[in-house]
Amino acid sequence: MGVTEQEGSSPAGNTGGTGLRRDVGMIGLLFAGVGSIIGSGWLFGALNAAQDAGPAAIFSWALATVMILLIGLCFAELGTMFPISGGVVRFPHLSFGSFASYTMGWITWLASVSVAPIEVMAVLQYSSGLAAFTREAEVNGDTVHILTGLGGIVAVLLMALFTVINYLGVRFFARINNVLVWWKLAVIIVVIVAFLLTAFHGTNFSSFGFAPSGAEGVFSAIATAGIVFSFLGFRQGVELAGETTNPRRNVPFAVIGSVVICGIIYVLLQVAFIGAVDPADLAGSGGWASLSFANDFGPLAAIASLIGLSWLATVLYIDAVVSPADTGLIYNTATARMSYAMGRNGNAPRSLASVNKNGVPVVSLLVAFVFGLVFFLPFPSWQQLVSFITSATVLSFGAGPLVLAALRRQVPNKERTFRLPGGDVIPFLAFFCANMIVLWAGWDTNWKLMAGVVLGLILLPIFHVVSRGAAPPLDMRSGYWVLVWLVGLTVISLLSDYDGLGVLSLGWAALCMLALSVLIYVLSLRTMLGSDAVEQNIALTTREAQFEDEVLGKE
Repeated sequence: MGVTEQEGSSPAGNTGGTGLRRDVGMIGLLFAGVGSIIGSGWLFGALNAAQDAGPAAIFSWALATVMILLIGLCFAELGTMFPISGGVVRFPHLSFGSFASYTMGWITWLASVSVAPIEVMAVLQYSSGLAAFTREAEVNGDTVHILTGLGGIVAVLLMALFTVINYLGVRFFARINNVLVWWKLAVIIVVIVAFLLTAFHGTNFSSFGFAPSGAEGVFSAIATAGIVFSFLGFRQGVELAGETTNPRRNVPFAVIGSVVICGIIYVLLQVAFIGAVDPADLAGSGGWASLSFANDFGPLAAIASLIGLSWLATVLYIDAVVSPADTGLIYNTATARMSYAMGRNGNAPRSLASVNKNGVPVVSLLVAFVFGLVFFLPFPSWQQLVSFITSATVLSFGAGPLVLAALRRQVPNKERTFRLPGGDVIPFLAFFCANMIVLWAGWDTNWKLMAGVVLGLILLPIFHVVSRGAAPPLDMRSGYWVLVWLVGLTVISLLSDYDGLGVLSLGWAALCMLALSVLIYVLSLRTMLGSDAVEQNIALTTREAQFEDEVLGKE
């Protein structure tokens, strides 16, 4: 978003042959990542994390920073090898063929299509002071804000507005996106400074225990409080790899820099939030787990009002509309492009690849709109849906480290402008981290995610039957590890302490997840495609990505 580009030309310096100018410099790529990372997550994450982990939520943010950084580094190497649009979806096809590609693409699409709904809910929750868009409700022992009847109607209208704007052309919106990035950065920094200077109560860090929920609270907050969700935009630095002047230097700098910068900002925000809470409110709530105060549908704005910063509360209410709307529009576009790409490469109905005269994938937009509305039913609150998006997105990211490890063996001589050191160490740790984040999301979230995966697996043979041979053959031999992986994740999540049956304690669940990670890592490498098949997939995938850019244009 917000990147100057020119199609149909191949200026000097464009070595990728995609027709896209390499105009994005090191700082530009860094801020593209920072702007994409900062969305609606920080508006709710500080309160949710404090409720789950108390002041120890600081460590939740720090640990999440490291885990996302490991995953991001794997995609940094892949992104510089194959600077193509939609790489997160396309990479599994290179090493493991169509079945792995379809399954991971479906999971990625589920995660992407649910982002616009959660941004709509963020807008409505923060706007509940103006009208009864949301109301408090108890869900699984947690107090959340769910949509009212009025909120549901407005949510549908906002989703429709996103679709209409994309249909008419979102490029105008893209032109002002850089301004919105600076706005989002300025607001979060002003909040941190204002809280630290106006009201800081050091006793809050110990009065009700530093980690009242223990290690389990610290870990679960990473997945359920919106912490990992707040980092998921890191891949923007990878997606723009084909448009930067020096991928070897700029891509890893952007990925590492954006995650570290935002990690520091988020930790400081958590510190400022904990210190800004009135000790009387904390005592009245009985501790961090039950912390609440009037008008906490906008927790940061509520605190700003309580400490006398009404002007800051106003700014936060404005930002709660601007920032989520920005992110929702971006993901609405990205989701349509994703299903368009799946339709083009034969992993989904060809009708999804149809475009109008302006290059808008109309059918894909409508499908994203309808499926987005469905997510309001099982996840009627921001906090419920954030766990689903986190689990689904990180699960889709989990295939990246496996692809990286496979490609090092399949095409060892292919040029790598950026190469991770340490052999299999970082890819394996990244894969293990992805699995642990899914575990921490809890069974109540994961069974819904796996139900969505099963729906995709049911649709796959139906699609192959109605396509009458037009769909590519399924590479089950090279992709069956995906099924083993998903079944293993499901069983461990069910048996764990995280909303599951409680058979596996925190330590035993982690050991089981470590064993599963080793099994899938080895199994995927033993069943990966041969080098000739990979070279063919690379050529085909590159052509498809180039065609997509020509038809749709990069936003």
